[in-house]
Amino acid sequence: MLHSTTWTIAEWQQAYREGASVQTLLSSLLTSLSNEDNAWIALLDNHQLNQELTVLEQRLAAVKGDLNKLPLYGVPFAVKDNIDVLGFNTTCACPEFSYQATQDAYVVGQLKAAGAVVIGKTNLDQFATGLVGTRSPYGAVSNSFDAEFISGGSSSGSAVVVAKGLVPFSLGTDTAGSGRVPAGFNNIVGLKPTRGYLSTRGVFPACRSLDCVSIFALNVEDAEYVAGLAGGFDNLDPYSRLMPVPPIKSSQSIVLGIPSHLQTFGDSQSQAAFEQAVAQWQSLGAEIIAIDFSPLHKAAELLYEGGWLAERYVAIEEFWQKYPHALHPVVAAIIERAKAL
Repeated sequence: MLHSTTWTIAEWQQAYREGASVQTLLSSLLTSLSNEDNAWIALLDNHQLNQELTVLEQRLAAVKGDLNKLPLYGVPFAVKDNIDVLGFNTTCACPEFSYQATQDAYVVGQLKAAGAVVIGKTNLDQFATGLVGTRSPYGAVSNSFDAEFISGGSSSGSAVVVAKGLVPFSLGTDTAGSGRVPAGFNNIVGLKPTRGYLSTRGVFPACRSLDCVSIFALNVEDAEYVAGLAGGFDNLDPYSRLMPVPPIKSSQSIVLGIPSHLQTFGDSQSQAAFEQAVAQWQSLGAEIIAIDFSPLHKAAELLYEGGWLAERYVAIEEFWQKYPHALHPVVAAIIERAKAL
């Protein structure tokens, strides 16, 4: 029987090593999930589950039952609904835009090849435009701690289903904080790897030159583990990059940059939490250096007020011209600024 909160990857692996049935565990999990939860856009049905299990058993037979060669055998995960998964529609949180995926995104394929099973597609700020988790016709995604608070976006659903303990890990995207923000708001790990390490082939672009697949997990070890399995050079993705050989090693000392002028806009609780975090890093031996963040603020403004908006506009221009009223009004107002550039 599943725990009240989902197992970590290691606990799923242990369950299968001890003889647990993948059919029983995943069927039980699906029964416990609800389409009424706004974190989900689509869930696997029983027919799809049986198809996935057939493929999984074929993979297991191909490695002669050696679970070490299928490190994610039977481990369920969720995928943000701007990433293609065979058997699901990709909606980008816009029903009129929905299309049937003809193949898995590269990273999804990598994880399936390791034995993982996509249990569902998750909600997002439409076309991955926003950091709030509310800009979706499928409903706002509530914070996993308190429904009165936002979940963060744009990968809101992917963060919340992990934070609620429904799956041990999920995939999102992170162009301007879309992975790290909801991870922070829901107290889980959000990993944005170096851009180009995880292929974005099969990801509908928000801003193609900056897009990055992100990973949500319950702990750092699981996030790193998933990244290692999903990563690798994809010669069909022009933004994919080879890892250095040998990999770059970081210094043993920790140097942490913080803003020289902290902006909390009068929020004393945020300021206190920030100062507490800095003190904790110092107690761990980190060297704290205050730096001028203003150039970074100017760069961030380009994402929603500058030239990078053109990439968002080009990605949906043809669709928008055909369905001018299909976009969420806030999303439309943001992307429309590109016309004035």
